Amino acid sequence: MMQRLTMKFVCLAALLVASASLAAPPADLARYAQKVLQTFGAPGMTVAIVEQEKPYVVRSYGVRRMGEPAKVDEHTLFAIGSTTKAFTTALLAMLVDEGKLTWETKVADVLPGFRMYDPYVSSEMTVRDLVVHRSGLGPGAGDLMFFPPTTLTRADIIHRLRYIKPVTSFRSSFAYDNLLYIVAGEVIATVEKSSWEDTIRKRILGPLQMTETTTTSTLPASANRAWPHARASQEMRGLGPMSALAEVTSVDVAAAAGALNSNGIEIARWLELQLNAGMDAKSGTRLFSEAQSREMWTPQTLLPVSDPPQRLELAKAHFRAYSLGWIVSEYRGQMVLLHAGGVPGMVTLFVLIPERHVAFALFTNAEEPGVLSSMQYRLLDHYLGLKSPDWITALSETFKERLAKAQEQLAASKEQGKDEPVKSPSLPIEKYAGRYRDAWYGTVTIERAADATNIRFDNTPSMTGKLEHVRYDTFRTRWTDRNLEDAYVTFALNPDGSIERMTLRAISPLADFSYDYQDLLFLPER
Repeated sequence: MMQRLTMKFVCLAALLVASASLAAPPADLARYAQKVLQTFGAPGMTVAIVEQEKPYVVRSYGVRRMGEPAKVDEHTLFAIGSTTKAFTTALLAMLVDEGKLTWETKVADVLPGFRMYDPYVSSEMTVRDLVVHRSGLGPGAGDLMFFPPTTLTRADIIHRLRYIKPVTSFRSSFAYDNLLYIVAGEVIATVEKSSWEDTIRKRILGPLQMTETTTTSTLPASANRAWPHARASQEMRGLGPMSALAEVTSVDVAAAAGALNSNGIEIARWLELQLNAGMDAKSGTRLFSEAQSREMWTPQTLLPVSDPPQRLELAKAHFRAYSLGWIVSEYRGQMVLLHAGGVPGMVTLFVLIPERHVAFALFTNAEEPGVLSSMQYRLLDHYLGLKSPDWITALSETFKERLAKAQEQLAASKEQGKDEPVKSPSLPIEKYAGRYRDAWYGTVTIERAADATNIRFDNTPSMTGKLEHVRYDTFRTRWTDRNLEDAYVTFALNPDGSIERMTLRAISPLADFSYDYQDLLFLPER
């Protein structure tokens, strides 16, 4: 009798779990979302949910821009950042389906001028290698060539890859990069004899009727778009009041890595295509094969797994790996695929639960990852039929602790050498003026004005400002655009007192890795 009751209980539990994947969204979704926005101070958010054989659920909350009445709705465009990468790998998968290339095609066979720092890597790098973050480059290596917005072209950036030194051996470890996705975009453009932008409009956005999605952040003033927001008024980003940024950051030169702008109702079409393994349910058109869908979801590069704070223990992933434009992971025993995206002032997250045929996308117009994580865990718990803890409080406390620790690190760095007697620079200030060249970035110009020393990154129009002395031969930037991360600038001298080199390091411990100052080595131009 006990065995029969146990079996009945197991069967009932299985039915309940199975039905969870076909459940409606959480009944308290609106209340929960509003609490998330209030807790993290974000102005607005869109949530798009796709379930098998059900109408899309798209819910929007808050405003497009602080201080203005326009509400976020299902058509409001958000910059989706690196979630664009899965679109790029889908385009590559289509070319593989058509026999125009394979994942093992050598990049140099498509782009004859392609070169990395190491000749072996130059000759052996494949299309697959471009999109799985195992090139040997450091995290965000070379991103200063396109971010903040640059005067360099894609051809310039790809040419300069050859000057970036690797930090690990080829294919040995994970380090997130964007530049090789620019290369992937040019592989597509070369094979298709059309730009990445035109190709994605023709082959993905058009067939899915994603007519509002754009490949550029340059939109008319009247566009229904979310405006970026951040806490950027203090020395360390993430502190202080939330406010609208002065402008939308363009990453158009790195379009294949992260330039799409889209909204909830159209991204739902994209997520449904992913769940249907390349088949568009609305039109009955197959964009890519089931075989390529499996390939894009197959783990390629292992990612490290760290222990979260105790309050987030339930969310700990026991494995993580990068596939082709997606991260394959696990949440409370269930396989999930996900990818985040971020540009200044906005963050986005897409999540797939393939075995439950559920997917959702989260967009917010603020640099507040706690918004996405709170919503992500709540929705995962709901669709997996699991009890949810208080994720909002847990994540809020975790991010506060992270900021507090970073503040301590920043304060400690300022205290180093504070009491030492010699503080003045080795040379008269005007001796530091001149033009300096880094092999991959290009030139930086330092000029002495009447009452200030100015610094300018010559390929990055927004990176201009003052150079202020800190101690000895270390100075700091004070960018005119306070949305940018400042850096320490340190000079080293030759025995004769002339300047040998100039190096940089981000001041904030939380600076985004795309500010890869530490990879720069500037030598004075003679």
